[in-house]
Amino acid sequence: MDVYMVWHIHHAKWLDGSPIEHFGDDGQILLDEQSGDDAKMLGVYASQNAAGARIDRARTQPGFEDEPKCFLIDAATLGDDLWTDGYVSIAD
Repeated sequence: MDVYMVWHIHHAKWLDGSPIEHFGDDGQILLDEQSGDDAKMLGVYASQNAAGARIDRARTQPGFEDEPKCFLIDAATLGDDLWTDGYVSIAD
């Protein structure tokens, strides 16, 4: 069974006033957590239509309405491992 996760990416503003880049050259949403970008999961839905309806509702809400194109629907198969490797933390 596939499920559909809805994400919103909030892009941090540059202190020097530089323009924010929301999308890469390939059209994919950019996410740079080191510069302060933030990803929020809005929910997990049983259909792509239900996920799209959630995006429609969110686009009118404070914060989300400021970046109405920065939503992402990510499909996954229920029960599948999404992170299969470990990770490394780098201390400051």
